[in-house]
Amino acid sequence: MSFNKTAPRVWPPGLGLQKPEARRLTPSGPHPALVFALVFVFIFLLHLPLLQLPYFWDEAGYYVPAARDILLTGSLIPHSTVSNAHPPLVLAWLALWWKVVGFASPVARTAMLVVAAFSLAGVFRLAERVSNTQVAIAATLCTAVYPVFFAQSSLAQVDLAAAGFTFWGLAAYLEGQTVGTAVWLTLAVLSKETAILAPVALAGWEFAGRFARAGRLRQLWRPHAAEEPGFESGGGLARRMASLLMPVVVLTLWYAYHYARTGYIFGNPEYFRYNVAATMNPDRFLLALTLRLWQVFGYLHLWVLTLAMLCAMWLLPPRRDADGERPRIAIPVQMVFAVVVAGYVVAMSLIGGAVLARYMLTAVPLVIILAVSTLWRRLTLWPVAVMLVAASFVAGWFWNPSYGFAPEDNLAYRDYIVLHEDGERFLEARYPMARVLTAWPASDELTRPWLGYITRPMRVVRTENFSLDEVLSAADFRSNYEVALVFSTKYEPGPAPWDRWRTWTEVKMRFFGFHRDLPPAAVAQILGGRVLFSEERKGQWIAVIEMERVEEAEQNLRPRTSDLGPQTLDLRP
Repeated sequence: MSFNKTAPRVWPPGLGLQKPEARRLTPSGPHPALVFALVFVFIFLLHLPLLQLPYFWDEAGYYVPAARDILLTGSLIPHSTVSNAHPPLVLAWLALWWKVVGFASPVARTAMLVVAAFSLAGVFRLAERVSNTQVAIAATLCTAVYPVFFAQSSLAQVDLAAAGFTFWGLAAYLEGQTVGTAVWLTLAVLSKETAILAPVALAGWEFAGRFARAGRLRQLWRPHAAEEPGFESGGGLARRMASLLMPVVVLTLWYAYHYARTGYIFGNPEYFRYNVAATMNPDRFLLALTLRLWQVFGYLHLWVLTLAMLCAMWLLPPRRDADGERPRIAIPVQMVFAVVVAGYVVAMSLIGGAVLARYMLTAVPLVIILAVSTLWRRLTLWPVAVMLVAASFVAGWFWNPSYGFAPEDNLAYRDYIVLHEDGERFLEARYPMARVLTAWPASDELTRPWLGYITRPMRVVRTENFSLDEVLSAADFRSNYEVALVFSTKYEPGPAPWDRWRTWTEVKMRFFGFHRDLPPAAVAQILGGRVLFSEERKGQWIAVIEMERVEEAEQNLRPRTSDLGPQTLDLRP
């Protein structure tokens, strides 16, 4: 038995779901192994120029040190960095690759591309399950080239892996495979704890469906939620609930282990304060909710796809084929997608100190699948529209938007890395024994040669950033350092019209840690030094500032520090 490749499998009419006895049959599309292989080759070739890059930002600050600890000691709890209580699956995956192939950034980036290809294969499987092969190919392509997904594909971080396992879990859930659902969603939470949002949201939806058996509301739930044999006795519901709650049990066991080893459940107190305790504010929630909705529907050219979808829905009737009107994705399936997307949008507006777009990597591909399916259903030249959307996404790799964004969301992260390679190599060659004033993550880049920036560790005096207050504070301790490595600690395209509102700036400073870094010349003037090296790329910059009489300080320090390792002095309050 095979399914039609251009139309969903439908039962009953209008629901887009299989009969109970046919639910476990698999679609007749390409084999998942073939999809994975093709996707891996495609994204590997796209990322080939990026594989040699040193580690970037949170990679250098947490994930790579934590994975290296697993490699060297076998400990699932990091000791070379403060534990954030992230589950260890992805970190263990990196350690395994290093163990087998060797400790190098191209190895880590290739390992993450394998994860990205597996995640995209999950997108394909899910899209094919709820629509058809044509939609699956288009949705997978758009997801692969969406700037945030593309940039994260080779970075040693955990959000993309958690999203990938969730896609496979959703596909298994829609196919009625309770064991597969439990396994995939458990692997997702072992990749990152926030992946628990999907199974918890689905469990709540299933439970609500138990009481929605009358009237039109019944049509919002999948047929098995109200019509499967055993529903009245709770047997079918119990199995599905067990598969959705298994990840909760496993995550609880991980936290118990973490508490036994560290004395903390959710990571170190500062991490918990920044990401949870400090975010519980109604005003901040509303602002973060707005940002999350933008990240799901508009961020980095997503608005092109969203606008195309809305125009097609409002202006064009469904197309008709030989078999009749092209069907939509079933309403119950759309509700499943909506529940997961809403769960992420709301929860990640409540928690998470930094409102990073990568936290929405589970939600965005679901929106892409729905949008592409709508274009396929209503637009005659829908492949052309999809290619235009994909082209706008590719343009987003290189074009920095006119609003502030995280450099890790497109190829701005490469600009950052190249700037820091150039600045830190100049610093190491010119002042190898000097004490260096700088901020994180450059402080880690200068003290950990295995991150790929320098050849031997340097001594660091650390400040929070290069805002006016921080630089004035550092000026009071200028005798503690001889050189300053200053850089843009966040991307800011320049004052926008709304930045003229003082209240808006104060709100950003209060809730989102906003600050403006002083330019190198201003920092040099305040610290009493001169700029010897500076470089800029698309709004990001780095500079080396020499303090007065640094040559004499180098002469005095050289005999005393020749046998010392890296030292860090923290000037932060």
